[in-house]
Amino acid sequence: MKRVAVILCGSGYLDGSEIRESVATLCALSKHGAQVHCYALNEKQAHVVNALTGEESPGESRNQLVEAARIARGKISPLEELQAHDWDAVILPGGFGAAKNLCNYAFKGLDGSVHPKVHRKLQDFFAAKKPIGAICIAPIIVAMAFPKQGFELTLGASASDGNDAARDAETLGHRHVACSAKQFHVDAKNKLVTTPAYMHDSAPLHEIFEGIEGLVKSVIQLA
Repeated sequence: MKRVAVILCGSGYLDGSEIRESVATLCALSKHGAQVHCYALNEKQAHVVNALTGEESPGESRNQLVEAARIARGKISPLEELQAHDWDAVILPGGFGAAKNLCNYAFKGLDGSVHPKVHRKLQDFFAAKKPIGAICIAPIIVAMAFPKQGFELTLGASASDGNDAARDAETLGHRHVACSAKQFHVDAKNKLVTTPAYMHDSAPLHEIFEGIEGLVKSVIQLA
């Protein structure tokens, strides 16, 4: 039985972890017999967004760990407790919150950085040659954490099709591979698996789940 850690960052696609992507990840891990535990930063979200209106909620504050516990049904721990030596792999679902809380790419683009605690955990898994899975916008976190490493990854459409995140990943020294929502890309050399999910905003839900299941299966095979 493989042991896979999942890093969340709240609950909701506009300011936390994308719920559908997170559930698809946990479902696929269960289907493939993995032992799973979720982790999140015990810190405030960058901000709170009303998912009905898309507007920021001024003055409202939410904790990433507490909100992510909604998805994890309470079975979640602070990110500080995640130790690479205890796990065979790690997966990061997406959502705009991943680009706001786990890094600040959503606010600063290439002038931003990965949250130090997240950066350290990713470095630990990579140094131990353990697979990293990244979904939706989360591959940009990996790209920022390991600049000029020449990873292969996908963030959906190509830079030539107007995908700024793909362009930024290439600027960071990686090779972007265009994929549909139901596809995924495996960088076997670096043990990195990525899938676009809702980087294709209008993709059918079953294609999102198909791409994530492929990612999960590949992560487990690499572990």
